[in-house]
Order: sequence, then structure tokens, then C-alpha cells
Amino acid sequence: MTDFRPGDGIHLSAPELIALKPRCNALSLPMHRPAASSLAGAYRSRFRGRGVDFVESRNYLPGDDIRNMDWRVTARTGKAHTKIFQEERERPVLVVVDASSSLYFGTRTRLKSVAAGHLAAAISWAAVRRGDRIGAFMFAPGGHRELRPAGGRRGAMRVIQGLVEWLNPGPAVEGQVALSVALERVRHTVRPGSLVLIISDFFNLDDQCHRHLSRLRQHNDVIGCQIMDPAEQHLPAGRFPITDGNHSAMLDTHMSQSRRDFEQMSEQHGELPRRMFQRHKCGWVLLSTTDDPVEVLGRELRILLGRVA
Repeated sequence: MTDFRPGDGIHLSAPELIALKPRCNALSLPMHRPAASSLAGAYRSRFRGRGVDFVESRNYLPGDDIRNMDWRVTARTGKAHTKIFQEERERPVLVVVDASSSLYFGTRTRLKSVAAGHLAAAISWAAVRRGDRIGAFMFAPGGHRELRPAGGRRGAMRVIQGLVEWLNPGPAVEGQVALSVALERVRHTVRPGSLVLIISDFFNLDDQCHRHLSRLRQHNDVIGCQIMDPAEQHLPAGRFPITDGNHSAMLDTHMSQSRRDFEQMSEQHGELPRRMFQRHKCGWVLLSTTDDPVEVLGRELRILLGRVA
């Protein structure tokens, strides 16, 4: 596995995220349809939102698509008007990053929050390499931060700086943000035709997630990216000191029944979000804190590209 520098596995730094750039040049983010011609831009949208920019309204002419009617201008002027659109030349890519307290956990190599930052940075470099615009939506108890998609190195560096500021450990904030709250905000802010990648450990799923994910998926491509630590899947037998930063305790896992119960609970936690995303025809990526995020992302994206080819 490739070592990351100069991070310590606990804190994110801009240099270690910038150092990922050369390794991300070969990553290909999924797209479903190429443009019809070299003049149409990088992508042609398959969504009802069209993934296009509004230019102006003009008088309706015979043969115009009635779905593009500008009803507000028509009502105001008393004459039929239609909207004129221009195809986007760059697709927006949005990384949605969960910074809940459960992300600040790790037993090997790095915290889940650091793994999430590496994954988001790799996605950012892959996006700008392919001419897309990259943005971010980061949320945690107490607030959220939105970085609108921008192109080129400037866009990637804005996201990297946001990750460093947002994902580094700080004073604990009580409570948890339901994932559905973030999905609803993303759904109302993201532009149709975007690629949305949701990075989380998904401990904050709730009943409303299905509805918001379904609506988000109607006009966008969506990939769920789950971050897990090996200890969340299998517990060795022993006595282990644990802490949340404020309180300490001793965890005794000598009882085999306790370990089996834990592993069953862990399996259910892994299956629930995966099934939800697959039910809504979204992509899925699983990343362990011991994995190389660039290698995992490259492998999983090749699988996704093969499915939509």
C-alpha cells in the first residue's frame, strides 16, 4: 500500500491531498452518454433537468418543444414564449462529505475522517483532470458548508482547503445530523445533470433518506461511498482501552457470543446503506481506513463504467 505524506493519520493536511494528484490522472468518473459532436461539450444530459444553461426567452415558434414553454413570461405578456437553453460544456461534480463525530474513529492506519478526505481529494483531482467542475457540500452537527462547483486546479484547491478546515478534529459538538437533512439540502442546491458522491460511514441513516435519495437520483448520477474501520467489522478477543476524547473505558471482547452479536450488527450496518443506494440505481464504493483510496476508487469506477457502457 502506498504511504501518504506528510499526514499522521489523524490530521488532514493540504500537502498530502495535493500529493494525490499525479496518481488520479488515470481515474475516469462515470458518464452515461458522450456528446453528439465535438461542439456540444463533454456530456449530453440524459436527465429531465437537461444539464444545460438557460440563455433567454423568445416568442414561441411552430415546432418548439412545449416542455420549454416559459409560462411566467407568457402570462405576463399575453404571448407564448419559450426558453432557450445552451448545453453545458462542463459537468458539475459534487462531493458530499459527512463530518459527524463517528467519522473521528480509527484503529489502523488513519481515522475514517482522514480516509474520507483522501477519497474526496482523489475525486476532485479526477474531476478537474477530465474537464469537470468540482464542488463540495460538507455537513456536521452545528452547520454545513457549501462550495459551488468550479473548474481547473482552482476548483480542486478550494475543495482541498475546505476538507482540511472541515475534517480536522476540533471541539466535540453534541448531537448528530440525519443524513436525510443533508440530502434534502443537496437536492435543492445541486444542478440537474451533476455527478454526486456521498462520503459517509452512514451511521446517520433515517427513514426519510429513501425519499430524498430517490428524488436526487431522478436528475443526477449518484454514488454512495461508505468509510469503515476494520474494528467496526471484526473485533479480536482481548481487553482494549477506548476513548471518545472526553471519557475512557475498557472494552472486553473475550466473550465469543458478544463478538458474534457485534459482527452481526456490523454486517447489518454495512448492508442497509448499500441496499438503499442500489435500490435507487446508485453506484456504491466501500473504503476501509487501511485501503489506498486511489486504488479502491479506480477499481470501483472501472466496475461502474463497465455496467453503464
